[in-house]
Amino acid sequence: MTRLLISVLLLGSISSAAWASAGNDTLAYSTVLFLHQVLFVFWLGPDIGVYMWSTKAVNPELTPGQRVSAGRIMRVIDIIPKVCMSLMLTIGGILTEMLGIPHPWWQMAGIILLGPVWLTLTLLAFRQYGSEGSAKILQMDLWFRWAVVISVVGSVAFSLLTNRLEDTPWLTGKLLLFAAIVYFSIMMRARLAPFVAGIEKLDAEGPSDAVNQELQGSIARARPFMFASWLALALAAGLGLAQPGSVDAPSEVIGQAVESNH
Repeated sequence: MTRLLISVLLLGSISSAAWASAGNDTLAYSTVLFLHQVLFVFWLGPDIGVYMWSTKAVNPELTPGQRVSAGRIMRVIDIIPKVCMSLMLTIGGILTEMLGIPHPWWQMAGIILLGPVWLTLTLLAFRQYGSEGSAKILQMDLWFRWAVVISVVGSVAFSLLTNRLEDTPWLTGKLLLFAAIVYFSIMMRARLAPFVAGIEKLDAEGPSDAVNQELQGSIARARPFMFASWLALALAAGLGLAQPGSVDAPSEVIGQAVESNH
């Protein structure tokens, strides 16, 4: 399922670029918009699934085997929202360009490169889990996420200073919410480190009060950031639909973008 989703997203991105370059702008816009919506659905849905499995992993009434399996299923499911997060900014940047919100060439180049680079790092971290080099890859992924947060905030500041997004304040809001979500993911990772270690300890040594407290405490500390990320995602989706503060209504913006491409 995960490989199929990744293949579809990559194929869609490549196809959109090809159609746009060939002059099929309406089809390209519709495809990129669809991919943007798919990323949102497959980000939030599996993320909620990870949370549901976490409740089983910390439940002392279940057998150790069931709890360990739940903890490991969480990691498998979690790769789907991670993939969506890695591609969201690239797809969103292409979509806004199609809507008539131009980017400086250097910014657009960074947006296009971001998705493949981040996706590669995400998949490497997943594939190398538990190996000797996994710690280094996870550290690189952590630095990369901090770089994304700083870059997005810096990009928004640049746009505000130059009034580039003066007519689209909703887009500024979406970008800041995305940076917040990436920040929340960093905080969750730090707070879930004891949980990851606790699952391995539960598998090797069996249940104990200390292990139970470690697992439950880790999840409890991570939950506020998880709920905050869901709220931020929902707010970002709402801003994209309503586009408050925009000079034109959302339907007019889309119509103008499609007409201008002919």
